Amino acid sequence: MQRPRTDLEENREKLIKCAEAIIREHGAIDFTMADLAAEAGMSQTNVFRFFENKDALAEAMAGRWFAELIEIVEDLVEADMPARQKLFEFFARRLAIKRARFKENPELFRSYMELGEQHFEVVRGYVDLNDHFMAIILAEAMEEGYFEGLELDEIVSLVNAMVQPFCNPMLIKDMMPLANETRLQQVIDTILAGLKARPLDPPQKKAVLHLAK
Repeated sequence: MQRPRTDLEENREKLIKCAEAIIREHGAIDFTMADLAAEAGMSQTNVFRFFENKDALAEAMAGRWFAELIEIVEDLVEADMPARQKLFEFFARRLAIKRARFKENPELFRSYMELGEQHFEVVRGYVDLNDHFMAIILAEAMEEGYFEGLELDEIVSLVNAMVQPFCNPMLIKDMMPLANETRLQQVIDTILAGLKARPLDPPQKKAVLHLAK
């Protein structure tokens, strides 16, 4: 049975929704705790009982944004499926959520991206956590014979670079028609088929032209 919510939780949730209303309407750049107090019908002193500053509020909002995304990947890493399918699902399931959020409320989506840029030190922890889960899946792929000759940290960095249009919210909103599951599957298949260490080709000797004097 779900436990009853406390007054603290209810008021924090109310303030987060008020903050969303403000940034959706006015953007995150000029948003202040005084604005939040006015929107919520509280004194600033009362607001500070629930969030001591804007950073604390941003952290709570980031937790709200990432909660469903983290839950998905936590379940996925435990799933019994081949690494190829896991890697695709790792990006595809999160892509579907972000795309749905953008379509439901583009202004709020953009405002959350703006807020994340302002408080990237808060967001970084969630980004690092996603990289941790992705590394677990990539390690399973290595055990299945993929990525021959490469180190795990190197693979994580390379894969991150190649899948940005399917996981970076700032790119997703600008590439909505192209960032779809069909293209993602093609990218994942290409990564798994081709990403491996190869010996460097010997340098080509340049032809030297001997000009008659």
